[in-house]
Amino acid sequence: MTFKLLIPLALAQCLLSACSFMEPHAMDVDLDVQHTALAKHFEEEASELQAKIEEHQKFLNQFETKRYLYGRHANDLKAHSQEVIDLYQQAITANRDMAEMVRGAGH
Repeated sequence: MTFKLLIPLALAQCLLSACSFMEPHAMDVDLDVQHTALAKHFEEEASELQAKIEEHQKFLNQFETKRYLYGRHANDLKAHSQEVIDLYQQAITANRDMAEMVRGAGH
């Protein structure tokens, strides 16, 4: 009975002793560089979303000025474009907030 318990204990001891030889700071990378890169990523994403908003605003203006081309679907297209613009605006706000949070965590 004790022999069955001894085997798992011996294996656990081997695993724990193997982990003690690992270097504790082997994966420690400069966090400031990582935070700066992550903040830059969020800012770039916000810029890309701003370009998409401008594109959808052009569509929205076209739907408003040339309603005759779209017939009764013009209102649906306008509503859809406005909803997409609002969603992109929320995403821009979230990305900029995340960039500020990452910058704050880096200092």
